[in-house]
Amino acid sequence: VQLQASGGGPVQAGDSLRLSCVASRRTFGRMVMAWFRQAPGKEREFVAAINLSGGATDYSDSVKGRFTISRDTAKITVYLQMNSLKPEDTAIYYCAADDTPIRSSWAMTTAYDYWGQGTQVTVSS
Repeated sequence: VQLQASGGGPVQAGDSLRLSCVASRRTFGRMVMAWFRQAPGKEREFVAAINLSGGATDYSDSVKGRFTISRDTAKITVYLQMNSLKPEDTAIYYCAADDTPIRSSWAMTTAYDYWGQGTQVTVSS
């Protein structure tokens, strides 16, 4: 599975941005797609995940209420709508996918075998 992330860019604090991630194909099981981010000098951290078929979602506490993950199953695409952006949201955002990782592992980078190339989001104050 190849993942192509897009939609990043420079914005001001309080602005909104929508990221997209297109998968080249489905996995053979129940596919979960997720967003992670990595700021300079920090570890990659979980942002949000969605079960492509059932639509169940999970969010990190730092983005809950500001970010929304959604999917278009026909296009095998997930979106990350980011509102009320803060400077601390600045990072490279990576899309990830895998075949039915258990929900308790959705926030773990090790749960995903497939990764996109990342898209830079820069939020200035």
